[in-house]
Amino acid sequence: MLNKKYDFIVVGAGIVGLATAYKLQLKFPKKSIAILEKETEVGLHQTGRNSGVIHSGIYYKPGSYKAINCKNGRNQLILFAKKHAIKHDVCGKVIVATNQKELPILESIYAKGLENKTDGIKFLSANEIKEKEPFIEAVKAIWVPTAGIIDYVAVSKKFIELVESSNLESKLYTNCEVKNVSSSNLETIVHTVLGDFTARKVIFCTGLQSDRNAEKDDLKLDMHIVGFRGDYYKLTEKASHKINNLVYPVPDPKYPFLGVHFTRMIHGGIECGPNAVFTFKREGYKRTSFSFRDTFEALTFGGTWKLFFKNWRKGIDEYKRAFSKQLFVNALKHMMPSITPNDVRPSRAGVRAQAIDYDGNMVDDFKIMKHNGNIHVLNAPSPAATSCLAIADEIVNVTLNE
Repeated sequence: MLNKKYDFIVVGAGIVGLATAYKLQLKFPKKSIAILEKETEVGLHQTGRNSGVIHSGIYYKPGSYKAINCKNGRNQLILFAKKHAIKHDVCGKVIVATNQKELPILESIYAKGLENKTDGIKFLSANEIKEKEPFIEAVKAIWVPTAGIIDYVAVSKKFIELVESSNLESKLYTNCEVKNVSSSNLETIVHTVLGDFTARKVIFCTGLQSDRNAEKDDLKLDMHIVGFRGDYYKLTEKASHKINNLVYPVPDPKYPFLGVHFTRMIHGGIECGPNAVFTFKREGYKRTSFSFRDTFEALTFGGTWKLFFKNWRKGIDEYKRAFSKQLFVNALKHMMPSITPNDVRPSRAGVRAQAIDYDGNMVDDFKIMKHNGNIHVLNAPSPAATSCLAIADEIVNVTLNE
């Protein structure tokens, strides 16, 4: 069994954890960093199962961590991708209102975009929408030229390469699940299946397992992670000409999800989705995936039931759509009336880690806490991938100010 000592330990090799390791190594090139990942490789969960979109920051509450870090992170991410020849495309996005009732929400998004200084946004008329997306039917839209697509797993692997090449003592450990944590004011020992790792500073960026790892560090939480599975469909080869870039509906302002949308993928093809349904397994990517532990913990947390009671109609609609291709296509028809079930086929799925508080509210913003000299990233929902380098800067600053 290993018994290793490092200057820093980062638990979790998702894109936020790896961006943090990268920024720490830049700041402290002579200090050693261990990155501990429970899976066999990086990008198997949220990092590799999101839509691959580079978000612009237009949606988010002005002044929030999401708004500030999304724009900053987006700019850093584009520069990083250009410097390291990572495949990406700043193709732009259209947010469409399909009827008059959606116009006030569209206009409020535009107002947020102006406050957030989202570059180049403008309204599009019905005719201008047709010029960009001929198969989309809408009364008005916002053109967001700074949105794009990227390969987030490739970004993650580049972070690892740069960390390990910058300091030969720094290393990624895979198959290295954390079993327990022993912390004092001077150092923390992370007990894993491979052995013990010791450092003065440990940063936990573990997404779907963030609350559990916080509890291992004796951090008392006012929230719980609940998983929401998102299922995707893909346009068939014959139908792929119907979308040119990114097309999003006007989202429901009551939820942090952006609705079923069309996304051109960086390695080809067009995806449609995702929906958002409660999942009975945090890392379960099939409709029938089930974990007794995950289900028990979620359903014995009072906030989960309060969330269900507040949003039961929405939840039922999402579940119906999860098991009905026709209902999924009907949601897409609001934007593209010509789409048929024959135009789509089932694709992949992802699970979003969503923090829920005791009152049944979804924690909308990023949540980072300090405890025992360690740092826990407890809630990093979308646009965390876009924002990863900016979030990493925040974490490094917290580390320095400890």
